[in-house]
Amino acid sequence: MFFSISSCSFSQSSFESEVQKLTKSFKSKLITVETLRKNKSEYIILDAREKSEYVISHIQNAIHIGYDNFDLKSTMSQINKNKTIVVYCSVGYRSGEIADKLIAQGLDVKNLFGGIFDWKNKGFSVYNPSGQETDKVHTYNKSWSKWLTAGEKVY
Repeated sequence: MFFSISSCSFSQSSFESEVQKLTKSFKSKLITVETLRKNKSEYIILDAREKSEYVISHIQNAIHIGYDNFDLKSTMSQINKNKTIVVYCSVGYRSGEIADKLIAQGLDVKNLFGGIFDWKNKGFSVYNPSGQETDKVHTYNKSWSKWLTAGEKVY
């Protein structure tokens, strides 16, 4: 039992350390999943994952903007520029790049630390396109799936 607890703590520390490495060069400030969940109505939430990831599950009310085909002009026309924006992806790297592009446009933008993986790992709900809660989370690929410790992995 002690080994199991120790191993779990190490895994979370490794995840947090990896996310910190991936996001340290971005201008966007980080926001925790707990802060976003507590104050969700205060933010516009943008999903910077690919459509194939978004349709598996996403944070409720998130607007899909993608990454590979991200269109700044289209995104700017969809959002209230007077609200704080939170961008997320799987763990925070792709969303960090998108967040920095939005910051360059003068917007108030935060990057979700740990992305949808941390959101689901902390027990928060994700939804499919029909608005139904689901346990499925697209993990980007098999090697990244090790960071998702809760829910059903899809890749």
